[in-house]
Amino acid sequence: MLVYILSRNSELYSTKRLVEAAEQREWEVRVIDYLKCSIEIMKGELKINYLGKELPKPDAIIPRIGASRTFYGTAMVRHFEMMDVFSVTGSLAIKRSRDKLRSLQILSKNGVDMPKTVFASNKSSAKDVIALSGGTPLVLKILEGTQGVGVVLVETLKAAKSVLDAFYGMDVNLLVQEFIEEAGGADIRVFIVDGEVVGAMKRQGAEGDFRSNLHQGGSASAHKLTRKEKSTALAAAKAMGLGVCGVDMIPSSRGPLVMEVNSSPGLEGIEKSTNIDIAGKIMDFIEKNASPEVDDEEKPKRKRRIKKDNIGA
Repeated sequence: MLVYILSRNSELYSTKRLVEAAEQREWEVRVIDYLKCSIEIMKGELKINYLGKELPKPDAIIPRIGASRTFYGTAMVRHFEMMDVFSVTGSLAIKRSRDKLRSLQILSKNGVDMPKTVFASNKSSAKDVIALSGGTPLVLKILEGTQGVGVVLVETLKAAKSVLDAFYGMDVNLLVQEFIEEAGGADIRVFIVDGEVVGAMKRQGAEGDFRSNLHQGGSASAHKLTRKEKSTALAAAKAMGLGVCGVDMIPSSRGPLVMEVNSSPGLEGIEKSTNIDIAGKIMDFIEKNASPEVDDEEKPKRKRRIKKDNIGA
């Protein structure tokens, strides 16, 4: 089995764990910086070059595409898909998940519950937007923000108007959401692989911070899902069409509410808090869906080869 991990940094915890999991199965694996790839498109022929050399066609790819590089990264994933290479996350699903507004529209259409959300142009009245979202306190989210960056809690009507006017004045696209106070700065990350829950953790925001992101100083612990939490997470993953994903939910008085479905969820927090081999679960997914094109008589001759390209962040 030949597997490419599309990652810009071979030293990241998630990338290293995926390499280790593949190595344990004696697969061939390469870490490929997708920004250093180029594609060739000809009649009836598709190729991918890396650092000036044509890449052999792999059996599977594991995309770890950064949010700021979604367009180029998904173009590479799509090209592999056109070459009939199995990808644990599809290019279209990645693009959908990265568009916060589009993902919420998809989740809503599929009956997945979420905080009430308002999106409007900068010509809309701030007062009307605030009223539609249920009034203050409320949460403002920049559409392009990640890992808790670009998320603001405003607690008064005056503050909300000021912040909305400021953002709209800079022509920034915003989502305005109701604030779920009873969540207490906590959320639940559910890790799903191939339509099954493989791990869940509860993340608690740092003191005084309503955001629970680990990158913002939050903490994590293993979490036993309720039946409703499990079914909600699975429904969200299915709606987004993601084979591997992290579903972020917050508890509320009306049940779990989905905040986001992450197409490149980190492995560190979930593996360390649950002691579950999540990387191994992803390899199980690949083994089930990608069959290496090797004749039976050639299989004993194949030797394990692990190659990590010397790439920067």
